[in-house]
Amino acid sequence: MNFLAHIYLSGDNDLIKIGNFMADGIRGKQFESYPSEIQKGIILHRFIDTYTDAHPVFRKSTKRLHENYHHYAGVIVDVFYDHFLAKNWSNYSDESLVDFTNRFYQSLRDNHDFLSERTKGMMPYMIEYNWLVSYQTVEGINRILTQMDSRTKNESKMRFSSAELIEFYTEFEHEFITFFEDVRIHSKQKLMTL
Repeated sequence: MNFLAHIYLSGDNDLIKIGNFMADGIRGKQFESYPSEIQKGIILHRFIDTYTDAHPVFRKSTKRLHENYHHYAGVIVDVFYDHFLAKNWSNYSDESLVDFTNRFYQSLRDNHDFLSERTKGMMPYMIEYNWLVSYQTVEGINRILTQMDSRTKNESKMRFSSAELIEFYTEFEHEFITFFEDVRIHSKQKLMTL
């Protein structure tokens, strides 16, 4: 999903980044079996998801897709927003996206023993195809959406949603910029309480 945003919003701690990155596959109280910094990342991830789903700007973006993609609209907007974060990366970080991504991939390797089985299975593909950097282009986003669609046995039709990304590109980008300012502030505040 929106891996890049979750990693970025985790601050500088590698284990918090890893927890935030792999949180989707960790249910209920399973997170309590991980080291405390990874637990913080999982808690932060859940906070970001709840905050995002309720945000009026995010909801405006999903509404544009709802007729064609129903309950997958939110997943698609997550991916679109990662595209705009990658595309506009220099507005949010002094470090290049390539360097940031390579550091994150290295931290996954360095902390392999802490990773969930799902993350261990996904990691080689993520690194080989450099998912996080590929988000910078519409073609890269289309590839991700096509892979995600195939995991739903093409039921979600996500593979076609890059047409809406192109058609409403300016609207989605403006919405992302507005939303991301808010989520950055709230994530930073949440992180300080963990």
